[in-house]
Amino acid sequence: MIVLGIVVVTLEGFFATSYESVAAQSLNNELRAFSKAATLRPAHQTLEAFAVHYLHTHALASGGAVLILFPNGARVQTAGTSALYASSLIRAFESTPPTRSFARAVTIGHHPVELAAAPLYEGATYAGTVIATADLTPFAAERSRVLELSLAEATIALLAGIAGTYILLRQLLRTIGRVTSTADELGRSSLDQRLGDQGRDDEVGDLARTFDEMLDRIDAVVQAQSRLLADVSHQLRTPLTVARGHLEVLARTATTDPDAVSETLGLVVEEIAHMSVMVERLLMLGHAMDPEFLETQPVDLRTLFGDCFAASRVLGERVFTLGALPDVVLDIDEAKIRGALLNLVANSVNATRPGDTIALGASVDVSGEQIELVVEDSGPGIPAALRNQALERFARPGSRAAGGSGLGLAIVKAVSEAHGGYVVIEDSALGGARVAMVLPMSLSVTNDEDSA
Repeated sequence: MIVLGIVVVTLEGFFATSYESVAAQSLNNELRAFSKAATLRPAHQTLEAFAVHYLHTHALASGGAVLILFPNGARVQTAGTSALYASSLIRAFESTPPTRSFARAVTIGHHPVELAAAPLYEGATYAGTVIATADLTPFAAERSRVLELSLAEATIALLAGIAGTYILLRQLLRTIGRVTSTADELGRSSLDQRLGDQGRDDEVGDLARTFDEMLDRIDAVVQAQSRLLADVSHQLRTPLTVARGHLEVLARTATTDPDAVSETLGLVVEEIAHMSVMVERLLMLGHAMDPEFLETQPVDLRTLFGDCFAASRVLGERVFTLGALPDVVLDIDEAKIRGALLNLVANSVNATRPGDTIALGASVDVSGEQIELVVEDSGPGIPAALRNQALERFARPGSRAAGGSGLGLAIVKAVSEAHGGYVVIEDSALGGARVAMVLPMSLSVTNDEDSA
């Protein structure tokens, strides 16, 4: 409304100024023409006689009038100047003639007119004042029509703007209302409510899609937590039952045999140790999504694999080999990557027999955008149908060992994803499984791909 009001006032003022300027220019031209003709009149002709002759021989515009005042009190005028001469402004010129030309819009006899006045001189002597007026009534009527039209257009534009804003806000608030009601329902029920496609490609549609995506992520996290609790309760139930059973048997028999007591205590301690390892690994998986899960620092890949190779050789009677390694320094969490690699080695040890081969190595892909940290063996391998399952918690496909928590590959997957990578399980050239942690080369501090 403010902008439209400013536009209307500006337009009305511009129109008024324009026609007043045109009228003033026309009157000034008339005055200059009269003054020029007066200087060229015959020498024997008086200025008063010339003025009478000039006004009788020159036609004026409709509504125009000319009045010439002389110092002796005489005046020469055209028809329709009675109201003009009766004006106090004009009568003041008889006692105080203007010293210079001017033009202004005034009201005379309740009619708007453009008035122009100029002094007349004969040499350096004041000879009279010529006053000309132009009727502005037609222009005033036109200004009123322009003002009415502008107000009508501004009103229509304002109503259209209000209606459009109302419609847009209704649509916007309707979608926001659905978001609010859905959020309220989510707080009191399950997470299966969704806004769905709103059929909009604007910010409101983006809000609805983002809200649904957020709900999908929250639902996935909640379901993952539920599965984790179910898996943990299932996995911890067995060692707790075993430990309790042995202690109950020991209590019922009330044996004093040191060997029997020692054997029972050894079994209980072993089960407790197994649960302790499982709890520690579950805690690591639980923290894998924390923003501060990783503590990165530049790590030389060759040094890292050298340490892992040395630690691996004490895990079992296997033939360990270390392949060619690129000369790369990665900005990674050394402890977690080392632990993930040793988890892969431990899985390979569990899946093989004494004398089998386990190989460690790393390589940069052809595109130079990814680097693979690989552990492979000559064991039975992991069937293709079970490879996705193998990355889940408590899965042990291909393992020959009766023990194990089934969390090794899940931890490897969590560590890889925390570094922006992923895990690939393939068939190995050695005959068993090939597990690779694929990390982005954007982690590299230096990227010299010379092989060792």
